[in-house]
Amino acid sequence: MSDIIHLQPLTAAAFAAFGDVIEVSGEADKIINQGRCGRYHDRARLDFTDGQAGISVFQSQCVTLPFALDMMERHPDGSQAFLPLSDKPFVVVVAPDEDGKPGRPLAFKTAPGQGVNYHRGVWHGVLTPLHDPGLFAVVDRIGEGPNLEEHWFETPLTIDT
Repeated sequence: MSDIIHLQPLTAAAFAAFGDVIEVSGEADKIINQGRCGRYHDRARLDFTDGQAGISVFQSQCVTLPFALDMMERHPDGSQAFLPLSDKPFVVVVAPDEDGKPGRPLAFKTAPGQGVNYHRGVWHGVLTPLHDPGLFAVVDRIGEGPNLEEHWFETPLTIDT
């Protein structure tokens, strides 16, 4: 197995097993606001075992390619959506579950206007913006108890173009 994971474009089809791509695509579901706004309705499945949905703002340091992937995490009690507050791309890393650990990761580069929603329990990398300001609105579970599992790789993998 190669230690390098190459970035691929983020598409709804390639990402479907891990979550939802949040973007404007196809025809608007409804035209609102005096005919000036297309509503693209219900683009992500929020899923929480308990608690409630909350909206937070994250500000993350940027990375440069290539970078080392040494840890992945998942949230067993709730989905987690990342909505960039700029038009800059970011890196999305996900992996299938293999006996309670992440399998071979996949890495995606978003296009302007794309966000993601990780389904509950999906292994994913940490927030990885490529450009400042690294600001994201995050919709996830707010509730009691731990909702984080981490897996550290014995040998880091490299994410590159």
